[in-house]
Amino acid sequence: KHYIISEELIAEGKWVKLEKTTYMAPIGKTGTWDSVKHTTRKEQTGDDVALIPVLQRTRHYECIVLFPAGVIDDGETPGAAALWELEEETGYKGDIAECSPAVCMDPGSSNCTTHIVTVIINGDDAENVRPKPKPGDGEFVEVISSPKNDLLQRLNALVAEKHLTVDARVYSHALALKYANAKPFEVPVLKF
Repeated sequence: KHYIISEELIAEGKWVKLEKTTYMAPIGKTGTWDSVKHTTRKEQTGDDVALIPVLQRTRHYECIVLFPAGVIDDGETPGAAALWELEEETGYKGDIAECSPAVCMDPGSSNCTTHIVTVIINGDDAENVRPKPKPGDGEFVEVISSPKNDLLQRLNALVAEKHLTVDARVYSHALALKYANAKPFEVPVLKF
């Protein structure tokens, strides 16, 4: 069994800190590891929320709204944080369909966790017809939606055209959507 011997603070900012951890490995050998930790860490709920907002409208393709996410405030549930971030960053109002437990974002380098929250947006509701984002001071948002079936293509186009780096969670979701309904002979096989 491994255990932590000591943790040394290297640097700290408002949202994150860098620590050097000295640990004892199961084989009896000591080692060190650098990691990033949230300064706003909430042990019970997780650090933040990442949303998969599904926009549903009559006579339109089902769309995914990209990329709302945010920090869970003190005393706030992941669901409440998700609905707040959705409205703030996109202007949309929705209902929670599913909320994951706190999951690791980069377990080898960070203790940061997130809840992945699927939100259904009724695009036919009057409040969701022409939504207006309400970004906070210093926040800049661009609301992008993509038909669910074209999500991977749209993300790749954003990378190529706007030189964006896409969140791995969103890209993984797009890959899963692409291949979930594919027949085995439709999936390309790469040889290395």
